[in-house]
Amino acid sequence: MTDHIYGDVILEQHVRLFRGTLGAEFQFMDDNDRPHRANIVDECLQSEDITCMDWPAYSPDLNPKERVCYMLGRRIAARQPPPTCLPEFRRALLDEWCNIPQDQIDNLILSMPRHCNACIASSRRDTPY
Repeated sequence: MTDHIYGDVILEQHVRLFRGTLGAEFQFMDDNDRPHRANIVDECLQSEDITCMDWPAYSPDLNPKERVCYMLGRRIAARQPPPTCLPEFRRALLDEWCNIPQDQIDNLILSMPRHCNACIASSRRDTPY
């Protein structure tokens, strides 16, 4: 994802609307991924008066959503033949999403306390997760 796509799609079409709905208490959380830290993104957030949570550099990813995205990516990469265009990719993504067993997602969510404890114990260094 590029900084322009992140700004145009994520911030403009989603974050801005949530901020408008939730009002002054809204705080946006993203990580330190390169497109998230681009000047164009900072300018967009400032112009919309969107407050971001502080996020430490090199922080571990403890968001279960990211793990599910990783699962989807692996499943799509294993498809034969792989998707060759955007409509095929969208279909493959929906198919694979529907085929992830619910117990895998449940187990992922239930494992988060272990992940957090491992992160705390490692003093933010690498963990087995």
